[in-house]
Amino acid sequence: MKILVLGCPEEAHARHMGQALRAAGASVNYLDTTQFPARLRLSWCPQTAEGTLCFESGDRLSLRDIHSVFWRSLGEPAIAPLDPALQPVARQDAASLLRSLIRACPARWVNSWRAYDFHKEKPRQLQRVHALGIPIPETLVTNDPQEVLAFAQRRDRLIFKPVYGGAHTRQLTPEHLDAARLRHVLGLAPVTLQTYIPGTNLRTYVVEDAVYAAEIRSAALDFREDAQAELIPVALPEAAQRQCVAIARALGLTWTAIDWRQPPDGDWVFLEANPSPMFLFFEQRTGYPITQALVETLTR
Repeated sequence: MKILVLGCPEEAHARHMGQALRAAGASVNYLDTTQFPARLRLSWCPQTAEGTLCFESGDRLSLRDIHSVFWRSLGEPAIAPLDPALQPVARQDAASLLRSLIRACPARWVNSWRAYDFHKEKPRQLQRVHALGIPIPETLVTNDPQEVLAFAQRRDRLIFKPVYGGAHTRQLTPEHLDAARLRHVLGLAPVTLQTYIPGTNLRTYVVEDAVYAAEIRSAALDFREDAQAELIPVALPEAAQRQCVAIARALGLTWTAIDWRQPPDGDWVFLEANPSPMFLFFEQRTGYPITQALVETLTR
């Protein structure tokens, strides 16, 4: 059974999954897209939908022989320095073939490109989950200073964060609402504003129909900044488990980590679903068999 790990073999989670899959008897190659086009060769024929990958090791793999793919990370193709007029052409050509090959590969993807697209479009992800009847924070995504001010004036406590990701959540202060500052920063990039939800941090991992949950105890606004955060396994009611599975399916996710806030006197509030979450620390602290569940999914 031939399985690809999409990512760099030096990255901890990619390396861990490769080792676990090999221990289960699978043949594993790493599809490190940062090696393309200099050290990774890709070919695809539209007439036959036949494709091949040739790795730096000399291994050659047909798309039709790949049983499944674990999506850890998709790196940008590494384009050598070129004439400035040719650099964007080479970058677009590399990205086009790479995207075509990924979409054409008939293997089972965990997760798919559709799921990856949803993650890149987080406002749309929130809308899709809200349409399921699941609470989300009151949210505004904008680069309009007037909209920011109007949103802030009607609400007591707000947080802000990037639209796509890449930085931690911060609390909105009066200094952030200074007119000149707003014009400057919103001229650089839009922002996501949300009502602050008091209560408990929860993270649920979903692998197909299995759901694993833990409370994350932390005094930090964004628990990712807290090295002392505690993870306490919790048993979820069946209704909550069904919600987690419904979110994963609505977003095209075979597996995901979902972040929630649980107010003291209200329903869980959905924050985000990640299509390629880190999980080793969570697994080590809780004892949940996430690796085993992923291996079973990829080798089935």
